[in-house]
Order: sequence, then structure tokens, then C-alpha cells
Amino acid sequence: MLRPTWRARFARCFSNLAADRQAAAVIEFALAAPVLIALLIPTLEIALVYFAQQGLETASESSARYIMTGQAQTNFTGVKDSKGNVVTTPQQQFKAYACSVLPPMLECPNLYVDVTSSTTYSSTALKLPTFTYDAKGNVTNTFNYTPGTQGAIVVVRLMYNWPVISMFGFNIANQPKSRRMLLATSVMKTEGY
Repeated sequence: MLRPTWRARFARCFSNLAADRQAAAVIEFALAAPVLIALLIPTLEIALVYFAQQGLETASESSARYIMTGQAQTNFTGVKDSKGNVVTTPQQQFKAYACSVLPPMLECPNLYVDVTSSTTYSSTALKLPTFTYDAKGNVTNTFNYTPGTQGAIVVVRLMYNWPVISMFGFNIANQPKSRRMLLATSVMKTEGY
């Protein structure tokens, strides 16, 4: 008796699979699954970015309120060691406060804080910041911390480098190393304190 060739065996197997109604669902799922996954991953990525942006907005409002009430100006005066050397600056103290009000999904090392003050609303600087990077991809910018005094117009900007996943031709990164810069801005006039 002759053994069937591999082509004959493949044809018989394929015809049996095509005749089987239960296998149709498996084949349909195999065809639809890559499309479903290609749509699902970017949708989840955008949802995470929106959640992170909202968390940053909330932290910006809380941090701005701390400046508006004068608590940052009176509480954050810097820390000096026994020799009088500055160990922690007021800017570092304010960043630590901003980190404490961040939601758990945002990590402090990726947070950048810029606080500027002016005397009028029209003279406030609200342009989008531009990050500069060194050869290793670390941010080299130095940001301001001038919380102003009573009655000053203060702009608090929290910036965060959020890591994103780029796949299937979908890329929402606007910074190097597959990161997206998120920005939350609060503008207010400080109260009397």
C-alpha cells in the first residue's frame, strides 16, 4: 500500500478542518485577534496618558494652592548643615512637596518644577518649555523657583516625562527615549500672609 504524500495529507487535513464547524470559530479568531490587539494596545496607552495628565493637573493645583496661601514661602526656606552650608534649597523642598501630592502612578525622578512670578497677568510667561538633553538622555534644564511675595502673580508648571510604548506604527512620544512630556500649569495671585 502506498503512503500518501505530504501534500495529500495536508489537503485531507485542511478539508477536514474546513468541514468542521467548530474550527471555523478558531480560524475567525486567529484572523481577528491581531487587529483587536493592534487597536487595544494604543487605546490603553492613551488612557494611561490621560490618567497621568489628570494626576499631574491635580498635583499642580495642590502645589499652587500651597504657594497661593504663602505656606511655601514661609515653610520652605532651605536646610543648612551645622557649618552653614545649604543642604536642601527651597526649590528642592517645593519639589519634594509636589512629589508628595503626585498620584502613585507618577514617580518623582521624572517630575520637573518651574515656578515664576510677576506683577501683572500680561507679563507672565506661559510658553511651552523645551527640554534639552545630554548624551545619555538626561534632562539638562535648570528651572526657576521664584514664588513671589504677597500679591504676586505666580505661575506653577509641573512637567513630567511619561514613558510610552511605540508599536504597530502608533507613537505618541514627543521627547527622546520614547517619552511624552506632560505639562500642568496653574496661574494664581498670592494671598496676604
